[in-house]
Amino acid sequence: MRLALFNKGRLGLVDGDTLVDVTEQLAGTGAVGAAGALHEHIERVARDAVSPLDLAACARVPLAQAVLEAPLPRPGKIIGAPVNYLDHKAEMEYTTSVADLGVFLKANSSVIGPDQDILLPYTDRRTDQEGELGVVIGRTASHVGVDDALDHVFGYTCVLDITVRSGEDRSTRKSFDTFTPVGPWVVTADEIPDPDSLGLRCDVGGSTRQRTNTADLIFDVRELIAYTSSVMTLYPGDVIATGTPAGVGPLTHGDRVVLEIERVGRLEVGVDGSRAIPYEQRPGRRHR
Repeated sequence: MRLALFNKGRLGLVDGDTLVDVTEQLAGTGAVGAAGALHEHIERVARDAVSPLDLAACARVPLAQAVLEAPLPRPGKIIGAPVNYLDHKAEMEYTTSVADLGVFLKANSSVIGPDQDILLPYTDRRTDQEGELGVVIGRTASHVGVDDALDHVFGYTCVLDITVRSGEDRSTRKSFDTFTPVGPWVVTADEIPDPDSLGLRCDVGGSTRQRTNTADLIFDVRELIAYTSSVMTLYPGDVIATGTPAGVGPLTHGDRVVLEIERVGRLEVGVDGSRAIPYEQRPGRRHR
């Protein structure tokens, strides 16, 4: 299944060119919190058996007329994998990789959805796009083995890990509001039996910057889940961004960023630099 949030938090199943509104059937009839209806469904799947869907009783909306939102607007955790492709390690002239650096956390308040805008914070510091496969956790995972890792996956999505090239820690440089576009939906794991053989392409301003296959990951999806779960417990609805390949580059006001991942989807967002400020005008600069 492809599951999307649309039209102010409704949960839809993508059926060709149509969204089938399955909010009540999959997320229940109670109030939905900030984490969203899909997150509620993921937790229900982890906790209870799920009844078969009755799509005949559901309203339908043409996909072209729906306003898609981030499928997981407030995931519990967003975990990033730094330097997880060898070609990106070479282009950035890093001497270390994910095997040395471990993982990092991004603020969940940085999430936006399709057709929203990345807000550039600074006029004089480069802000780059990083296209990545996102892994959505479906079952609590702690110290899971590599062979069992995929049993803990609910599905997959597209993630843009936006990054300011400045001197702060990764979690700061990657956690600005709007710095984690996610979507356009989550594809359930049963539709992607091997997440380590997916083509990935990221275009900026109509030109292709990144093109790879997830087969080239240093820590593949299984290893990344096993490693991360050895450090921190993963809960249903957490998202792991698996790392970016070579081809990162600066974003400018008015750009369109398009990330396509084979069998997963196509995520498109804009770039807005109208509110950017000089780096030396940021709060706290006087202590440097």
